[in-house]
Amino acid sequence: MIETHAHLYAEEFDKDRAEMLERAQQEGVKELYMPNIDSESIDAMLEVEQKFPQTVATMGLHPCYVKKDFEKELYQVENWLNKRKFAAIGEIGLDFYWDKTFKLQQKEALKIQIDWAKKYKLPIILHCRDSFQETFEIVKSMNDENLKGVFHCFSGTAEQAKEVIDLGFYIGVGGVVTFKNGGLAEYVPDIDVNRIVLETDAPYLAPAPNRGKRNEPAYLSIIAQKIADLKEIPLQELVQITSKNATQLFS
Repeated sequence: MIETHAHLYAEEFDKDRAEMLERAQQEGVKELYMPNIDSESIDAMLEVEQKFPQTVATMGLHPCYVKKDFEKELYQVENWLNKRKFAAIGEIGLDFYWDKTFKLQQKEALKIQIDWAKKYKLPIILHCRDSFQETFEIVKSMNDENLKGVFHCFSGTAEQAKEVIDLGFYIGVGGVVTFKNGGLAEYVPDIDVNRIVLETDAPYLAPAPNRGKRNEPAYLSIIAQKIADLKEIPLQELVQITSKNATQLFS
């Protein structure tokens, strides 16, 4: 399995990071992608990448960290993109769940980072909490042959999933698919499996029966099994397809 979205550098893992990654390996997770948050998370993320060869860093400014001085943060992102190769630009997007104070700045930061993705020919990892339509419209208006990516932590409808796929993008399915009232489980059977990638968003959003606890990449097997059951295909086939999708996404 390929874990396409885990914050492995988070302080929640400081006490048992090596053991946590060992558990993931035992569950069959062979590669893990780490989305960046802001300038303060970069050092910790790169340290994890250096120490654990199965981990891969991406670079971006998370919408929840877009404030008045977001240009300073973006300067750091661009600086790093010029310094070395990253697997993707992320985690970027819009988040209107917690705070709408910097709505315009979030949109501006998203557009700037999409332009960089095209310039550096990198995929984008999109965060769109309580903002699917606005995020989708911006991505659609800027979409061309140089842009690809994933709508991470997808929790929309089958119709929205189809819109994402029609753009040529992937859908990141995580723990929400196991939630009783999450809504996503009823749509998964209608989502093209060739466009699904697996993710945990660890340490957040642990799948049932671990909901409410710290999430970790080992739980990717729970998510994969749930999707395989909903798709009525063998687990091994689901793993093969989603791993191929992730490889194509990050190429």
